[in-house]
Amino acid sequence: MGQASRPGCAILASIMMTDTATRDTTRDMTGRFYVTTPIYYVNGAPHIGHAYTSIAADIVARFNRLSGKDVFFLTGTDEHGQKVEQAAQAAGEAPQAFTDRISADFRSVADAMNISYDDFIRTTDPRHKAGAQALWEKVAANGDIYLGAYEGWYALRDEAFYSEDEITTRPDGTKVAPTGAPVEWMQEPSYFFKLSAYQDRLLELYETHPEFIGPAGSRNEIVSFVKQGLRDLSVSRTSFRWGVPVPGDSDHVMYVWFDALANYLTALGYPDQNAPRMAFWPANLHMVGKDIARFHAVYWPAFLMAAGIDVPARIFSNGWWTVEGEKMSKSVGNVIDPRDLVAEFGLDPVRFFLIREVPFGGDSDLSRRSLINRMNVELANDLGNLGQRTLSLIARNCGGALPAQGARTAEDNHLLAQASLLPDIMTQQISRVALTEALEEVWKLIRACNAYIDHQAPWALKKTDPERMAAVLRVLADALRIIATVLQPYMPGSMDRMLTQLGVEPGERHFAALDTPLPAGRALPKPEGIFPRFVEPEAETAK
Repeated sequence: MGQASRPGCAILASIMMTDTATRDTTRDMTGRFYVTTPIYYVNGAPHIGHAYTSIAADIVARFNRLSGKDVFFLTGTDEHGQKVEQAAQAAGEAPQAFTDRISADFRSVADAMNISYDDFIRTTDPRHKAGAQALWEKVAANGDIYLGAYEGWYALRDEAFYSEDEITTRPDGTKVAPTGAPVEWMQEPSYFFKLSAYQDRLLELYETHPEFIGPAGSRNEIVSFVKQGLRDLSVSRTSFRWGVPVPGDSDHVMYVWFDALANYLTALGYPDQNAPRMAFWPANLHMVGKDIARFHAVYWPAFLMAAGIDVPARIFSNGWWTVEGEKMSKSVGNVIDPRDLVAEFGLDPVRFFLIREVPFGGDSDLSRRSLINRMNVELANDLGNLGQRTLSLIARNCGGALPAQGARTAEDNHLLAQASLLPDIMTQQISRVALTEALEEVWKLIRACNAYIDHQAPWALKKTDPERMAAVLRVLADALRIIATVLQPYMPGSMDRMLTQLGVEPGERHFAALDTPLPAGRALPKPEGIFPRFVEPEAETAK
């Protein structure tokens, strides 16, 4: 059948062509995209907060791959510092054996959550130590590191230094940092980084590139912090040994944050400028928890400026998770291992819930009731039922093959136009790290499809107008193809199954492939439910 006989498809194709051009204008001109998680600190076991940040970065990485970009996605573990040394001692292990074990557990969680990382960096890797030392030497050669003595407040829990005006005293006399971490007065020889010399350059960066820090609340806090004045930063320690030695002075180890932040470069092959991965620098996005936003948005760009290296494009911090309204705490016993959630509810429903529940960037609460409600209402009822109804009707009434595209009505064209715009709307939102907003756009289309199928009632058209029935089912199949394609970054396993049931071949699952309609008559597999309703075990037992 010729293109001219499919007016609806022509409208769809014309819209898609227009929007493909729009997509191209938003691409990184190199066609590359570099996204990172923070490297997770191995002084304790991984929990749901770590998984949350990794899933968010994974969605961004997968979405950019679907857009046709060459993506490099980095995660890993931060393994040096006094806290790690003390945790290893408490566990009765040597620091390297301790970090080997905990780092393997973090990698296990990343794999269990289907995180599509391209590399897993460890700060105990020889490649990282060499790169961190090279960065130190570059900054020192430019005159921005000098030897002195540190005297001031230090929070071991945060691995951070605080000024006098940031310290408060509790009724019991304990002095604490703004994070609530206890601080102690510390005096020792130290190398210092000339952070104060970069105050104006940092403020200029924030002003000329307001997108550099997100979300807005984090940006406002950091800009305010820098405007209050920056003091030179202690960047070495002599009171413990578990760290990267300072080049030329083995009495000192690097301050853990100078060491850790360098990972984003060392994983690319720094200081070898000819390393193939170095083409990915500067990073497009560092995804971090809000508790470490200051280190990434103040210290890291200053270190890079001092080394004459381009700064990343964006630092975006996500919020914290509470559990049933309470802060996660080992003493309370409510620290959630994400693998336990996956074992009970399934991987993709957990990934979906974590991003869907609260606008990304804000604080969230992990409520069992909310998780089950999202699963049953939005996954089982909204999306699962839509797919099952459409594919079952095709199986029963169209010989189990994809119907041809028939004559289009205004309602058909309206729905297909809404569907065709979805990838580009989401591209703009993903570029702003508005991951929850992008997901809501998908659900707007899903709700529109459910209204459409209810109104068109293809089950009733079989007897009265079978050609119209086939046309309606094809509209729904085309819309579902777009829905499943754009949802792959959020729920890769489930959408792989849905696309297979829709007859979409593996090479047809990226955004550019949406411009080409699937051929009529393609045999579809027997439809199977993808999102079953979740029933509480006690409710099932009571039946």
